[in-house]
Amino acid sequence: MSQFLWYALIGAVLLCIGLAGLVIHRHLLRRILALNVMSTGVFLVFVALAKRAGEVPDPVPLAMVLTGLVVSVSATALALVLIVRIQHLHGSAELPGDDA
Repeated sequence: MSQFLWYALIGAVLLCIGLAGLVIHRHLLRRILALNVMSTGVFLVFVALAKRAGEVPDPVPLAMVLTGLVVSVSATALALVLIVRIQHLHGSAELPGDDA
């Protein structure tokens, strides 16, 4: 099996783990971490698919990953600031549950 196929499979597994964490957890910080794991999986799949057999890697997916990393770091910083603000206002950083 090709090395790049392994990267794509590991990226898909990371995407699934992040999606499960996003659905399962109610705490906002854990949801942000799950989103970061998902984005890491997507970036890994893009990098793996950019490599073609015997050719130079396609620069477009690599540029998209680089741009995505910058956007991901910025969005994570904004989300963390919003979590601090929510916790300051409400005393908790968890979403309300479906206890009905």
